[in-house]
Amino acid sequence: MTTSAGDIVDDPDGSRFLLVSEGSEAELVYRKVGKRLILVHTGVPEELGGRGIGGRLVAAAVDEARREGLTVVPQCPFARRWLEQHPDAVAGVTVDY
Repeated sequence: MTTSAGDIVDDPDGSRFLLVSEGSEAELVYRKVGKRLILVHTGVPEELGGRGIGGRLVAAAVDEARREGLTVVPQCPFARRWLEQHPDAVAGVTVDY
């Protein structure tokens, strides 16, 4: 399933949002537990760094939570920081810090 974030794909079998660029994969690993979307780890390879890809992955997770009525639980330090710094992106979504 492609998310509204563009070329980011939800890989539910792998429990991750994925972006492939220039032969490298960036990912946001998650778990769904009941009505909670737990953000576990964001990984962006060095060669893809500095392009805002990590933030795009987190935004894709927020979009998914919004569509499914899930509470976002950012266990990943990067995701937590990004969510705190982008309150407009999480408008209408419950975040359990």
